[in-house]
Amino acid sequence: MNVRRTAYLKTIRERLRANPIVSLVGPRQAGKTTLARMLAEESAEAVHFFDLESPADLARLANPELVLRPLTGLLILDEVQRRPDLFPVLRVLADRPGTPARFLILGSASPALIKAGSESLAGRVSFVDVTGFSLAELGADALPRLWWRGGFPRAWLAPDDAIARQWLDDFRRTFLERDMPQLGIQVPAATLGRFWTMVAHYHGQVLNLAELARALGSSEPTARRYLDILSGTYVVRQLPPWFENLKKRQVRSPKVYIRDSGLLHALLGIPDPPGLQSHPKLGASWEGFCLEQILGVCGDRDAYFWGTHSGAELDLMVQRAGRRLGFEFKFSEQPGTTKSMRIALEDLALDHLYVIHPGEHEFPLDESITAITPARLIDILRSEAAHA
Repeated sequence: MNVRRTAYLKTIRERLRANPIVSLVGPRQAGKTTLARMLAEESAEAVHFFDLESPADLARLANPELVLRPLTGLLILDEVQRRPDLFPVLRVLADRPGTPARFLILGSASPALIKAGSESLAGRVSFVDVTGFSLAELGADALPRLWWRGGFPRAWLAPDDAIARQWLDDFRRTFLERDMPQLGIQVPAATLGRFWTMVAHYHGQVLNLAELARALGSSEPTARRYLDILSGTYVVRQLPPWFENLKKRQVRSPKVYIRDSGLLHALLGIPDPPGLQSHPKLGASWEGFCLEQILGVCGDRDAYFWGTHSGAELDLMVQRAGRRLGFEFKFSEQPGTTKSMRIALEDLALDHLYVIHPGEHEFPLDESITAITPARLIDILRSEAAHA
């Protein structure tokens, strides 16, 4: 199956017209290089591609400014986190009058993790977050397979579930044993892998860093560092809490999620789709999967969860185009309203609350609450974005 990813290509083209540098960021193997090559194929101008995992291309860039300055058109630098010393050079080249070249840089680590990028390129670079395949790209029929295997293209496109699982296991090993050392992160692979698995067991829960540190046999600052590494390489999400000026004690720690549902299932050792249906993390898996689909459309800049110490909570709140939308995730084909939903509607002044369920139908639960399927919700959110 050929997934064209037209929405990403459109966004990248628009950003390149407006910015001298565009950075595609996201986990390894999410399809950034494929997107760059698609863009290069349709480009009417010269394209120069440098793969910074290639010894030959690394040798070509021994003196980067001397090599890059004469080039015009589109310059693509893949796996740029391997050469953070390039960022000051890119800043100089991006500031030239007339902008003779534009730069598309691809990275598997956040600017916060490779600080030189954010410091050197501030004001010159636009970031595009690239994830694996999504429901918005694949359509409603893909949901069972996408939820089980996750969105990494090679896992989703694998001939069967067993091969997909083997790919995910290999990805996890390569990530720990090769990618982390290349980023200069000196954490034993076994230790970081054990911590990653522990986070998977907290998937969908409010972070208890002290408990994680105790289980790992380390200090809280060490556990925080490990969590920030996994977040900075786009395999873990920390969803921040929302604080409202209410006379209620509110939760102030983030919730944690494994961002790819296939990786979550591999980390938890769930053997197959029937095993997921009987697993204690079934509801949390559904929550994380649907949450990522929504954030893939809405973005995560204004996304939060909300909870009070008295038990009221909201799985996700997104502020979008001046509206506050709430989302609850229920793995039930007959979801209903709860006291917690009504409290969230009132206390957070939500414009609407959606209850995302795995059934086939959309139906009202209340004047301001709708039970809805993930695919239908994605269609609504995309339509609103197109008409904004």
